[in-house]
Amino acid sequence: MNKQIFISIFLMTIAIPYFANAQNIVKQRPIIQTKYTADPAPMVHNDTLFLYTSHDEDDAMGFKMKDWLLYYSTDMVNWTEYGVVASLDNFKWVPYDNGAWAAQCIERNGKFYLYCPMPGGVGIGVLVADSPYGPFKDPLGEPLIKQGHHDIDPTILIDDDGQAYMYWGNPKLYYVKLNEDMISYSGEIIQEPTTPENYQEGPWVWKHKGHYYMAYASTCCPEGIGYAMSDYPTGPWEYKGMIIDASEKTRGNHPGIVQYKGKWYCFGHSYDLLKKTTSKFYERRSVDMDEMVYNPDGTIQNRQYWSVEGPEQVEPLNPFIRVEAETMAWSEGVKTRFETEWEGDFDWDRGKKIADHLFVTDINHGDYIKVKGVDFSDGAESVEVSLSPIYGGKIEIRADKIDGPIIATVDVNTKTEEGIWKIFSAKTNKNLKGIHDVYFVFRGEKDLFNFDWWKFYPVKKASEK
Repeated sequence: MNKQIFISIFLMTIAIPYFANAQNIVKQRPIIQTKYTADPAPMVHNDTLFLYTSHDEDDAMGFKMKDWLLYYSTDMVNWTEYGVVASLDNFKWVPYDNGAWAAQCIERNGKFYLYCPMPGGVGIGVLVADSPYGPFKDPLGEPLIKQGHHDIDPTILIDDDGQAYMYWGNPKLYYVKLNEDMISYSGEIIQEPTTPENYQEGPWVWKHKGHYYMAYASTCCPEGIGYAMSDYPTGPWEYKGMIIDASEKTRGNHPGIVQYKGKWYCFGHSYDLLKKTTSKFYERRSVDMDEMVYNPDGTIQNRQYWSVEGPEQVEPLNPFIRVEAETMAWSEGVKTRFETEWEGDFDWDRGKKIADHLFVTDINHGDYIKVKGVDFSDGAESVEVSLSPIYGGKIEIRADKIDGPIIATVDVNTKTEEGIWKIFSAKTNKNLKGIHDVYFVFRGEKDLFNFDWWKFYPVKKASEK
């Protein structure tokens, strides 16, 4: 055999599986694609990871931020959007409608406290709720902290002895001891004299195995995520290095770090989603996340940048319960929208509220939603989807990749009046068993339908038939 031909064939045998595997990589960067999100603040409660984010509007040129969003996950790859959890309207003392910057939520004594900074020297406010989903209310009617333009990016630590601390600041670092009610403080506000090396803003403080850690937006500009360590919650802080390196990919950053189901995760943000559509720079950021690993001496391993595939899934998703359509590991093309339905037809006489809907919209031909690690166990015999048709079309539900085997095809006709939600069903491939990634691939022309939720039904056992 000709040597050159042999080499070509050999390279092809390597390349084919390589590219096949590359096509099957689960895109997880950024973790939210339907909206621009930034300033991630993770919180674990009742076996669920809640992720609070700020929100850059789709048409933002500079900072255009009016509210805070909430997402949640139990598997670290599929994220469900809850929607707006609070906004500047919650603070009657705020004089503007643009400035919902980096916030953090923390639980204490059955209450949930959301600390929100207001730029321009307006101060740091706090909201309180009985649930991580809200509704949040302002218990003070005025700022908790009001010193000047550096009052941004609050972060909270409740130490092992019960003492709570709040840290914040740009370009200096400040802290104060919070009282147990979490809406007042004792003592003076302290400017930390050993502001860690390369500190810019966005502190995030936590404790692990006796060490105190502070991550923050580090170096400028661009910014990565650096961190420092201390033996005490009040410092002094010693710079230890970078968790995520500064690069042109990051520009700005804001860390959020949490332990969940035995693993540690670092959240931040980038402009990866924006850069998919334009080379121009706008303040339209997107939250990223990866697993974070400690060294034996307590320092943290550097990972340079967020991986494309993201962390491993920690548990499979159950398809035999109602799953919101806005639960996804990845999506292309679609957006989400919130609407309240009323039984009345007129704004001045709406009557009784029927339902609140957060749903997937802007669905066009070729768009898709990917849900990772769905456990079909012994198989499924049918699927239901809740849709509101516009022009109608089809949903091809496929396994493992966008052109993978068809699990089911849902025909969506336009006989249903637009704006009316209806359940459509289809038979499924009963031979599909075990754990698979699922793609909802949309076919038709444009503005096909709105998508609320989906649910599979398991194959009935012989004794159940």
